[in-house]
Amino acid sequence: MTFAFFLGAGNIIFPPLAGQLAGTEVTLAMLGFLVTAVGLPLLTLIAVAVAGGDMESVTRDLPRAVAVSITVAIFIVIGPAFALPRTSLVAYETGMKPLFGESVVPLWLYTIGFFTVAVALALHRGSLIDYIGKVLTPILIVLLAVLGIAVVVEPLAPIGELAAGSAVSDAAKAYHEAPFSKGFIEGYNTMDTFGALMFGVLIVDVLRKKGVSDRGFQASYLIQAGVIAAIGLALVYTSLFYLGATSGTVAAGADNGGEILALYVQGVFGQPGQWILSAVVTLACLTTAVGLTGACSDYFANLLGMKYRTLVVVFAAISALVANVGLSYLISVSIPVLIALYPVAVALVVLNLLRRHLNHPKQAFRWVVGIAFALALLDAIKAADVPGATTLVETASHLPLFGYGLAWLVPVTAAVVVAMAWPKPSVDK
Repeated sequence: MTFAFFLGAGNIIFPPLAGQLAGTEVTLAMLGFLVTAVGLPLLTLIAVAVAGGDMESVTRDLPRAVAVSITVAIFIVIGPAFALPRTSLVAYETGMKPLFGESVVPLWLYTIGFFTVAVALALHRGSLIDYIGKVLTPILIVLLAVLGIAVVVEPLAPIGELAAGSAVSDAAKAYHEAPFSKGFIEGYNTMDTFGALMFGVLIVDVLRKKGVSDRGFQASYLIQAGVIAAIGLALVYTSLFYLGATSGTVAAGADNGGEILALYVQGVFGQPGQWILSAVVTLACLTTAVGLTGACSDYFANLLGMKYRTLVVVFAAISALVANVGLSYLISVSIPVLIALYPVAVALVVLNLLRRHLNHPKQAFRWVVGIAFALALLDAIKAADVPGATTLVETASHLPLFGYGLAWLVPVTAAVVVAMAWPKPSVDK
């Protein structure tokens, strides 16, 4: 179930595009991607387990207003604002439109049907392990295995080869200049570190409904599930990166990874392959949509005192509306937001994992999270190309790694080291 929750829209569309752009530098780009798209989500699940299984425990050392603001922002981004609408968009553009065309099943009709099914599953949280873990995930794994083996055994082109007459884009040049850091930033787009914060809480809730009430057992199960999911995700990403790196002759100039994936599968399997791809993408996106809808609704039900069932329907309806803006536009708008929030989530994860080594946890959490957000905001302003911010960006360019979108990394690491080294208060004898 955990693997299926994570394997959603972003996990399928971003690796092929990154692989194609990286070309011969695909290995370094993939390693950077695996750090933020596999390593960080796994550490996040462990942090949630160690903290106690809920967001209140994860943010307990921050001021109440700050903790709620961060959590609400993460849940909105991973929920109805970006990630949740993206699940139906990717399922439609990659799985449905290549089969039937846009005129046969319009996007608005598809999104209504997609979220209707997601709502039906999310309303039965106690049965999620049965629906998703025991039924949908095995089917998904078989379909992914067929696709992954075909990509490795019968690649359509050598790694990095482009179609005749194709020019190297600026995005591809950026990958060749700094493949690891570009892959690292690209991993943000999966939103899986945010998702891990939500899914960790949701999985603990499902375990409670299955009769696992001991917190030690809950943490153990959550960590084991996280390791299994991480291994599965790493295998999927490796095959999709390889697919992208060998897609230059059949999908040159594609707008997004979903298009690359569709063209590649058609090239390998023909029309039957498109049916396989449609099933893979639809199942992957649907299981993630169920997890996101359930987690968002559960959090806001507790925060606002509203009914869970009501919020499931509300969030699904909002997501269906947002989905109609189109995939490429939604991705472009989400990138600066993710760049601003991801370092905050990373800081929270690291601090929770190291909390027992901190002599002043409250002060450490406040300073480290504050530094992470302030510097990530500079990276986000640069990524969004905010009008009138040229002077600020030029000044910030002197920060280490600012050119790679990682201005927060060195200062936050230094702040964590200082927090760990800060001595305990002296006690007068």
